[in-house]
Amino acid sequence: MIPDVYKALNWLEKHYTILQGIQRGLERETLRILPDGSLSKTPFPNKIGSALTHPWITTDFAESMLEFITPVNTNIDYMLTFLRDLHRYASINIGDEMMWPLSMPCFVAKEDDIILAQYGSSNEGRFKTLYREGLKNRYGAMMQTISGVHYNFSLPTAFWQARDGVKNTEEGKDVISEGYFTLIRNYYRFGWVIPYLFGASPSMCSSFIQDPEKAKAFIEQTNGNCYLPYATSLRLSDIGYTNNAQKQLGITFNHLDTYVEGLKRATKTQSPEFSRLGIKVDGQYRQLNDKVLQIENEFYAPIRPKRVPRAGESPSDALLRGGIEYIEVRALDVNPFSPIGITEEQIRFIDLFLIWCALAPAPEMSSQELECAKLNWNRVILEGRKPGIEITMGCGSYHEPMAKVGHQLFKDLLRVADVLDHHDEKQHYRKVCERLDIMFDHPELTLSARTLQAISDLGTAKFGLALASQYKKQLLSEPLAVLTDNDFVQQRYLSLEKQEKLEQNDKLSFDEYLTLQNK
Repeated sequence: MIPDVYKALNWLEKHYTILQGIQRGLERETLRILPDGSLSKTPFPNKIGSALTHPWITTDFAESMLEFITPVNTNIDYMLTFLRDLHRYASINIGDEMMWPLSMPCFVAKEDDIILAQYGSSNEGRFKTLYREGLKNRYGAMMQTISGVHYNFSLPTAFWQARDGVKNTEEGKDVISEGYFTLIRNYYRFGWVIPYLFGASPSMCSSFIQDPEKAKAFIEQTNGNCYLPYATSLRLSDIGYTNNAQKQLGITFNHLDTYVEGLKRATKTQSPEFSRLGIKVDGQYRQLNDKVLQIENEFYAPIRPKRVPRAGESPSDALLRGGIEYIEVRALDVNPFSPIGITEEQIRFIDLFLIWCALAPAPEMSSQELECAKLNWNRVILEGRKPGIEITMGCGSYHEPMAKVGHQLFKDLLRVADVLDHHDEKQHYRKVCERLDIMFDHPELTLSARTLQAISDLGTAKFGLALASQYKKQLLSEPLAVLTDNDFVQQRYLSLEKQEKLEQNDKLSFDEYLTLQNK
């Protein structure tokens, strides 16, 4: 079942220097809560700056939903320390509020409690808020408050030069993009390993389950919590809602032009379901437009090919211009056992796995096979710790015990680990492999099992609040490590100034601006 990577690994071991300089970045989402656990209704703290233009601390769907963003860096320790500094600074500037340490919210009683993220009076800011209004009306605000961690990753140019003979990233953009699509296809085929190892949302509040039929599968607890006994990452499941419109898109990950064509088609194709919502009703906008996707970023996927766009450029146009620059991994739950939602161990594992995905052969995937691969994901998401669970290939024509496939994968990952550890006496990557490989025989060691145990003992509310309080005290007691107070003061000033300029320089009415954006 595991593709033959023997030759590729032999080649990699002879070219061990080409993995030096992996570029990484992190984005972590978390809800601001009050000491009683209820959702904060206060605005994004002005002490931090402008959520619209701050490069490191902003908001995601809701005004209470912080998002921390690290700059791109090659050093894992520096990146994690930077992220921790962002958490330290935010902890100071949110008063007595705390940061919810779980992916799944708990105290959101009704959707009206959720205030959409506000970005000021500029056309750009109003556009971002209206996009969120559209998400709320299309899929429900509750679902949008589920938090995760995104990991951005790119291989060094030296990797592509040595393997594919490209001279530079500009001339070799097509070859590099094809290489990243190989990575993505392998990620779809074998990425279920991420929710198995690191899924941390085996339970949810019963209010999140919209479908009574789906609710029957859950075990309810007296505290209003419900769970599936073998679930790993309900955050990634369609338990709460399904997006039937997106399921019909048929977007594949074989070639850049067809991928972009699929995205663009989705932003131009009218959705009968969303048309019924209306775009502007009684003078109030309900969504940006009535297309299948309001904008390209509405396309939900556990992994995305990305390039930083230029001003006024869409994500897909950026990809067409320069090819794939990096990969965004979106399948990570917030790790409740870390104050910053992710650990070094997780980062090192994903490094290993993504490198393996780039090395392993990956035949092209039809949209049908892609849907079959998603069935494996869903099986692991809903019952990944179930004894004897099997993984299928070829749309069910071939199947193996998941533990067997996992162990086979880790044999390859160990060889990648030794390449990355070439100059590391402490063998950090190898130790990660050795610790995680055991989990296929001992599912009780996985994050989801540990989280479910804690929630069963304490209840979601007590568990989450205890951690939130512990992490608040811990972060407040720590000095900044790589950033300074002056760095944050400067970014606050610059972000507020940039927002003010945007608001002063608008030449179009919002109606005109929106018409232009929807063309």
